[in-house]
Amino acid sequence: MNPILAFIVKAFVAIPIIVMVWLISYFGFRQSFLLSSGVSVIGGGLIYWITSVYLNHSFLKKHGLTRKEYRYIKENLHEAKGKVIRLHRSLLTIRHIPSIKQRIELIKVSKKIYSLTKKDPKRFFKAEQFYFSHLDSAVELAEKYVFLSRQPKKTPELDQSLHEALWTLEELNKTVEKDLYTVIADDIEKLDYEIDVAKHSLKKHEQS
Repeated sequence: MNPILAFIVKAFVAIPIIVMVWLISYFGFRQSFLLSSGVSVIGGGLIYWITSVYLNHSFLKKHGLTRKEYRYIKENLHEAKGKVIRLHRSLLTIRHIPSIKQRIELIKVSKKIYSLTKKDPKRFFKAEQFYFSHLDSAVELAEKYVFLSRQPKKTPELDQSLHEALWTLEELNKTVEKDLYTVIADDIEKLDYEIDVAKHSLKKHEQS
């Protein structure tokens, strides 16, 4: 669940409890203002924690993950977020007009894979090649290209290396696109199934 949304839900549940416990303690049991406030805060905190545990359990159950798996995925996604930002910055810094379309596409596809995995963590296992290999290669190539292209004096060897780096980035773009299709393969399969069901239903309706 989105952290902001989760906080709103937990606060929405806890705040009425805090108010209710304070009113009961202060007016019902004639406790002091400070004691009533302390009891209500403890009660609200307990409800907040219980709600948090419930939401986490529901989230993990919905996505079919264990706590250990989710912790592993979160750690890798946190690291990947920084890499995606670095890739975005580097690719937009490259001053090579002919390759701008491919570079923008690589940025879009990389961000799409990340956002899909963030929303549905179980997709991470379908995108491991992207996170552990292809993303690292793209970041390394892009940053190295930017560094070398800024050197004041170019040699034929340097020009050749820069040309090969751009060609490799273009090939990586195709590879990352395949990574995206791997991530959404189940969705494509479900859509094909729904299309077949709809066609069968229409055909049956026409025959009748």
